[in-house]
Amino acid sequence: MGVFATSVRARHDLQSRLSEARMRTDELFRIVRPEAIYDRPIPERHRIIFYLGHVEAFDWNLLAQRALGLRAFQPTFDQLLAFGIDPVGGGLPDDRPGDWPKREEVERYNHRVRDELDAAIARALRRPSEGHPQFLTMLETAIEHRLMHIETLAYMLHRLSAERKTKGPTGVASQPRSRSCRMIEIPAGRATLGLQRTHDDEFGWDNEFAAHEVDVRDFQVDACNVTNGEFLRFVEAGGYDNRALWPEEAWEWKEKEGIRHPAFWKRDGNLWLYRAMFGEIRLPLDCPVYVSHAEATAYAKWLGRQLPTEAQFHRAAYGAPDGTERSYPWGEESPSAHHGNFNFHRWDPAPVGSHPAGASAFGVLDLLGNGWEWTRTIFAPFPGFAPYPFYPGYSANFFDGKHYVMKGGSPRTAACMLRRSFRNWFQGHYQHAYATFRCVEE
Repeated sequence: MGVFATSVRARHDLQSRLSEARMRTDELFRIVRPEAIYDRPIPERHRIIFYLGHVEAFDWNLLAQRALGLRAFQPTFDQLLAFGIDPVGGGLPDDRPGDWPKREEVERYNHRVRDELDAAIARALRRPSEGHPQFLTMLETAIEHRLMHIETLAYMLHRLSAERKTKGPTGVASQPRSRSCRMIEIPAGRATLGLQRTHDDEFGWDNEFAAHEVDVRDFQVDACNVTNGEFLRFVEAGGYDNRALWPEEAWEWKEKEGIRHPAFWKRDGNLWLYRAMFGEIRLPLDCPVYVSHAEATAYAKWLGRQLPTEAQFHRAAYGAPDGTERSYPWGEESPSAHHGNFNFHRWDPAPVGSHPAGASAFGVLDLLGNGWEWTRTIFAPFPGFAPYPFYPGYSANFFDGKHYVMKGGSPRTAACMLRRSFRNWFQGHYQHAYATFRCVEE
């Protein structure tokens, strides 16, 4: 199938995909010990109890009345569990555990939501042409929204102390790099961003439309993501104390919060430790560093380089020397475990260069999986942007000049969201995402 052709998602498997996504949600919450369900591992976020009910409330609020004609049975929870908090959005929440419902109440709500939706979805899928004209798109929205939260909840649970979680695998895989990580020349060419609107569209979020071409000048890009070991040299060279490397707003944020190293690191005397999902380990020097956009930008400036633009990422990831473009960095084959560290196979990153089968046509490694990649592109609409009427605020609420586009994927990114057009974004000061970076020279 050509790069500009759309792969139509089979509609008959939507219920099984929803069921599988729910299974992953349930598995994630089983990590949390019962006594920790009202904890708040990230100060800017809600307590864990909110997220236990949020994904079900989202499904209900999106589908129940508008698409399926169901009547509300617990409107208080529909509203209470509807909206999360944009990280670094200004001010910290000050609610107490007692302000939230009991876990048993939330779980009863969840079970009823699933039961009522499942029966109604089964009826609607038998006769999709008779229901809401956007029902299938809405159902895919619910599935991918849940998959996104499975990843962002992993960020939160990563910050939960090990004794508040059930036990799991500790550490990261250790193996030598398969290739040397150098800078690679990317010739000038065109990059296609976004999805084309056609009669039988592949599913995409509103910010993925519409497809358009961008001319990209020649540049050099790191073959690999910046590692913990490379970033450690920046830390030890006083990078966090060098005001010239930080924009004023980033400097003020860093000083106010007392930030002197990545959030996933910890200093223990002369030893640097890494916060893995299920415990602390010695800092894995060959693994990608997870940092905020501000930290990544300061590092790049320290080297006299920059973060790539969204278009440069696309050119390096999906372009080819003969001028063609690919659906994935490695070609047209669907993503699998030998292409990269994604789709929930692992909790933590692997050493950079561990998946040479996932290399792009230019030889750039780890472009999908192992960590989202920061770009210097402000998150903004593409030409022809139109919000979905059933979810108008999904993207538009974040076109504020404060959020940056991330591309690629992390160990906890579902395979369906590895499509070329997918765009992620976070504010520049948020440290808790599985977000790494590589540098470019122009």
